[in-house]
Amino acid sequence: MAEIKLTAANFENEVLNSNVPVVVDFWATWCGPCKMIAPHLEQLSQSYDGKLKIGKVNVDEEIQLASKFGISSIPTIMLFKDGKLVNTSVGYMNLSQLESFAGV
Repeated sequence: MAEIKLTAANFENEVLNSNVPVVVDFWATWCGPCKMIAPHLEQLSQSYDGKLKIGKVNVDEEIQLASKFGISSIPTIMLFKDGKLVNTSVGYMNLSQLESFAGV
């Protein structure tokens, strides 16, 4: 499954109502570490298709959503299970760190 562009309009449906865990990446186009982690997130979405969703929130486009979750540094990666936030990490992670973070 491809990564999902998350917005205030679809966040509840795609993340909070998801029947599989969701890794949410808060990022921006100008963020170097965000660009470095992006290929790992894409690989995660392909490797665990159907078992895990990857959603991306552009903090410049979704200011209210970023504010709601208190995002002050990016990339911030959050893991949601059964509609609840269960894990948060700030900064770059490699693929194995992301897999461990997501519990896959």
